[in-house]
Amino acid sequence: MSKKYQAKYQKLTAKLRSARQEVGLTQVQAGKLLKKPQAYVSKIERGERGVDAVELAEFARIYKKSLNYFIN
Repeated sequence: MSKKYQAKYQKLTAKLRSARQEVGLTQVQAGKLLKKPQAYVSKIERGERGVDAVELAEFARIYKKSLNYFIN
């Protein structure tokens, strides 16, 4: 991954973590809503696992945010 995209991805993962915290969910609770284990949420937030557009839309739905929140 280029440095340009790496910086953008770090910003995205920080926004994912922030959005989860804003709605008062733990990683365990977010995972349950996504029908995924807590480790899935954790790895995405730490940048160890990528997130595709469909997954990002699911995060946006459970965190009550628009997709624009995550990409701007």
